[in-house]
Amino acid sequence: QVQLVESGGGLVQPGGSLRLSCAASGVIFSINAMAWYRQAPGKERELVAAITSRGSTNYADSVKGRFTISRDNAKNTVYLQMNSLKPDDTAVYYCNADVVTTMRVSRNYWGKGTLVTVSS
Repeated sequence: QVQLVESGGGLVQPGGSLRLSCAASGVIFSINAMAWYRQAPGKERELVAAITSRGSTNYADSVKGRFTISRDNAKNTVYLQMNSLKPDDTAVYYCNADVVTTMRVSRNYWGKGTLVTVSS
């Protein structure tokens, strides 16, 4: 099995910063794309940012210039640096990864999420 565990969420004031981390563990051979999604109350889950195994990135228009996704392949970990946070960024943030297991099976996995609240 593969587990994704997020950390780094919390309460922050508007304009502040947070750094989310997501560590993958288990029967991992390799990880292709990794991504962060978020779901605000009453809204659908949306893609925030994604990164390929080679480091190519893409971002939702709403976070471009404020958020940065990165990864450490040696640690099977993806990060999301969030700056200039706004109340609209309040959501549960989920980690997602396309994993090739040690059995050479490709599967998509989700973390359980970490809550980010932006409020004064």
